[in-house]
Amino acid sequence: MRKNKSKQLNRNGSSSPPVRLEYTDPTAAAVCVAGTFNDWRPEATPMVALGAGRWMKELTLPPGVYEYRIVADGEWLPDPLARETNPNPFGGLNSVLKVEDAPSSVAGAVCLKRKQQQEL
Repeated sequence: MRKNKSKQLNRNGSSSPPVRLEYTDPTAAAVCVAGTFNDWRPEATPMVALGAGRWMKELTLPPGVYEYRIVADGEWLPDPLARETNPNPFGGLNSVLKVEDAPSSVAGAVCLKRKQQQEL
């Protein structure tokens, strides 16, 4: 039996691919993510332990720009893998996550059809 995989729609009705956050800390017992996407509540977004000190969390978010921090055993830290950071009002750095809209398969089909018509 084949399972149907449907795109997950976000709160605004658009779909975007999941974003994967990864963090490594061999001594951490609990790691969470807190940011503008969860009202800065670390308990709302716990990361999953993968073993050997590796942690991961997949998020499905509407397109936009988000700020966040990793919370490892209660200590708030910028994501060392983040490509961009912004200063926060507490003298530290927030990591920046940019989520772009997924390309639409319908739009791709329309573009392909136009290209085929131009070649005729």
